Formats: sequence, structure tokens, C-alpha cells
Amino acid sequence: MPITSNAPAETLPLTSELSAGLGGTPAFSPLYQQIKVLILQSLQGGEWKPGEAIPSEMDLAVRFRVSQGTVRKAIDELAAENLLVRRQGKGTFVATHAAQHVQYRFLRLLPDSGDASTEGPAERRIIECKRQRAPADIARALGLRSGDAVLQVRRVLAFQGVPTILEDLWLPAAPFKGLTAERLDTYRGPMYALFETEFGVRMVRAEEKIRALPATAPATDILDIPEGTPLLSVERIAYTYNDLPIEVRRGLYRTDTHHYQNSLS
Repeated sequence: MPITSNAPAETLPLTSELSAGLGGTPAFSPLYQQIKVLILQSLQGGEWKPGEAIPSEMDLAVRFRVSQGTVRKAIDELAAENLLVRRQGKGTFVATHAAQHVQYRFLRLLPDSGDASTEGPAERRIIECKRQRAPADIARALGLRSGDAVLQVRRVLAFQGVPTILEDLWLPAAPFKGLTAERLDTYRGPMYALFETEFGVRMVRAEEKIRALPATAPATDILDIPEGTPLLSVERIAYTYNDLPIEVRRGLYRTDTHHYQNSLS
């Protein structure tokens, strides 16, 4: 039976059941937002894996003792945030970086022709993957203590045989125990899909800072460009559930045949 209250629907207090699910913290928030948080907890806890279907709206309504419309509104927001995917006639699924249409959701570099499909997927080359103590700036960005262990990965992405992106990325070592250069090199799917399937870590959003820089070594050698060539420097922090920073990535992008494109709303 749906929860009822004399309070306006948009400011319902947490019920005892929902409060327990949210750590027992008293709060006032829209009921659908409370349901959204509970669904997020199930996603974070691995109850439903990336690519798997979640229960129907009706089943979730029964589980949380709310109306189906309340569940639908919570799912609508999660779908808008690319955490869930609705498939007409099939149900709602946990979004995954392994899906073809989201494999490069965080990569905004497109060919000047405007059609990324014409150049095919990026060719990857892993230069190194090593465990080290986190530099102070990386530890700060990842919410670690200075000196905590991280994995540093350096790789090159090439398009049609032309090395185009040089990336360095840092990951907290604990969640990625066993990650090696060989595993990264032999995995055929996107790196974020590997993180999902083998390490249970899903990147759900990212923040980027962009600036222009002249090319210097080692980028000049790796990307086979003259010193001083203009490059786009992109620094990204990727987050998993609950806004937990899980990756720092710094990339140098050639833009002689590609451009950075983003959609704003």
C-alpha cells in the first residue's frame, strides 16, 4: 500500500523503513528522492550488476511500499543520469560501459569529419602499469593519504594508425588488486568495462579541466610530433557511486585531425 501522509507529497518525511535504509538519519526530502537513494544503495552494493535488469516498477513499489509512480520518477532521474537504461518492451537495466553506445561516453575527441564510425575504435597500447606511492596531488584528488598505494597506467590511443592521445591515469591500488599491463593490453573492450566486470568498480560520472599546452617530451616522442605542437590537456576525475573519486586521468590530445566536442544543456 502506498505511504500516505498529511504532509505535502513533495516534502514527505522519511518513514521508519526508509529511514533505516538510509542509515536512520532523519530528513525531509521528496519521496521519490528517498526511493532513488535506496535504489542507488542496491546498485552500489552490487545487488544488480552492470547490464542486468532491475526489478519492475511494480515489484519495486511493493518492496518499498510506495506507489508505482513514485518509483517511476526515481528511475527516470537515474536514467537521466546514465545509471539506468530503459529498453522499450524489455524493462530497465543497469547501465554499463560495455554497451556499444556508451563505450566512449567520457571520450569527447571526435574526427574533424564528424563521423566517429568511419575511423573505427581506438587502438590501444599500454606503455606501463606500475604500483607506486601516491603523489600528494593525486592522493588529494582521490581522497587518499599521501603515500598510499596507487596504480599508475600510461597508454596511447591511436586512430587509423596515428597516435593521437597520450594518457596517464592513477587508480587507488586496493580496489584494483591484480590489475596488470598485460591484462589491460589483452582486454578487447573499453577499460571502464574491464573495471566493471573484473573489479566491480563502475565509473558513473566525471569532471574535467581543459587547457592548451605546447608539446614537450615524452609526448613529442610518443605521439610523433614536433616540440611545441599545440595539444589539448584534459584532466579528468572519475567518480563511482556516492561521489567517491576513483580515477585521476591526465590526457594530451592531438587536435590536428580531431576536435573536442561536448553537449551542454
